Amino acid sequence: MKRYSRQRHAFTLIELLLVMVILVVLAAVVVPKFAGRSKQARETAALTDIKAMETGLDAFEIDNGRYPSADEGLGALIAAPSGLMTWHGPYMSKNTLPMDPWGHPYNYQYPGAHKQGGYDLYSYGPDGQEGNDDITNWDQ
Repeated sequence: MKRYSRQRHAFTLIELLLVMVILVVLAAVVVPKFAGRSKQARETAALTDIKAMETGLDAFEIDNGRYPSADEGLGALIAAPSGLMTWHGPYMSKNTLPMDPWGHPYNYQYPGAHKQGGYDLYSYGPDGQEGNDDITNWDQ
């Protein structure tokens, strides 16, 4: 004759609470480390985009003897401005202008207010407004 034991195979409330406490402590230690990485990764991506556009702007200048005007803007790297016979673009590898990592367009000014004899190329950063968090080509 077989006897069936009635053993419970479920977790007790104390065990579940202990697991929850352990998970919360681990999250409190790990999450802040990764939160700072996200900001750093976005800033690095913005600098990489700026460097790529600088390369395109320099190639534009070599072909046309000048940088795009402020009115032509960065769009001159993708589509030929009217009247330029020596334009050999597009000067961006993906044939499109990137948005900054926060979803805003990059800003271009020629002649540059910060880079004398050159151009200013920058992102306003996470808040989308001019301030201390801007990513620029003149602070490098």
